[in-house]
Amino acid sequence: MVITGASSGIGRATAREYARAGARLVLAARSRSALDTVVEECRGLGAQAVAVPTDVSREAETRALAASAVGEFGRIDVWVGNAGVFSYGGFEDTPSRVFRQVVETNLMGQVHGARAVLPYFRRQGSGALVLVGSLYSRVGSAEISPYVTSKFGLLGFAETLRQELRGSGIRLRLILPATIDTPIYQHAANVTLRHVHPLPPASSPRRVARAILRAPDRRRFATFVGQFQRSAILLHRASPRAYDAVSSFLVRRVELRGSGAEVTVGTVLESSGEAGPVTGGWRSGRRRAVAATALAAALAVAAAPLARRR
Repeated sequence: MVITGASSGIGRATAREYARAGARLVLAARSRSALDTVVEECRGLGAQAVAVPTDVSREAETRALAASAVGEFGRIDVWVGNAGVFSYGGFEDTPSRVFRQVVETNLMGQVHGARAVLPYFRRQGSGALVLVGSLYSRVGSAEISPYVTSKFGLLGFAETLRQELRGSGIRLRLILPATIDTPIYQHAANVTLRHVHPLPPASSPRRVARAILRAPDRRRFATFVGQFQRSAILLHRASPRAYDAVSSFLVRRVELRGSGAEVTVGTVLESSGEAGPVTGGWRSGRRRAVAATALAAALAVAAAPLARRR
């Protein structure tokens, strides 16, 4: 099993789940020291694990990752494309290099991964490619245009590749998480001058990891994690105007609050060099109460114009 973005959050949670299942793991992220921490953790759970430092936005490094996995274990059964970075800020305020790097990592990193692993899958006549997308593969939101662009692109890429792989024995699965309690928000670039609070409610990263683990054996192409926020897709489909009102309110009043936040590129351009935790601390009781209040207010905002039209 090859897992990219394995040094924190969903990737680290997935490595743990596979380790408990006795898998042989090849873990990838940009930092060697961060990976070494996770490798030792997985070995402590009884798994064989090796670290291959990789920046998936660089195609040559991603090809080398696949070659290293085959050199170490003889084959690749599952490739989990999970590496991702995040950015907050209006489109016109987001530096070009940050926008480009988000797309290079989140979208082109998946493309590079597919190019790297598919020749081995075809040679074997089998294999599973599991790509981690997002709720934002299906709907948009203000202030995160690079991320939404990358995840919409990933959905289109996955849909096309799925059709091309029909009858090949190779399975392609897409995981679409909503808000997950990971450190990606603390690691995000932020040019808004406001403090980040991810859209509640946040689900456990272990739920995503378990969905990834089960995905290759399921017939379903796409799996959502975070059913509550899946309702956003239904609202968008029923009334784009109402969706925009709710989304706008949540961005302005819930996701980005306060003032005086430092302008930062986060870990978009460079790794922090340390293994990040699995969770980001976004699931406290107080945060859940804020989530319920925010939802009620957002629904009221959405309902008001609809009521006036009656």
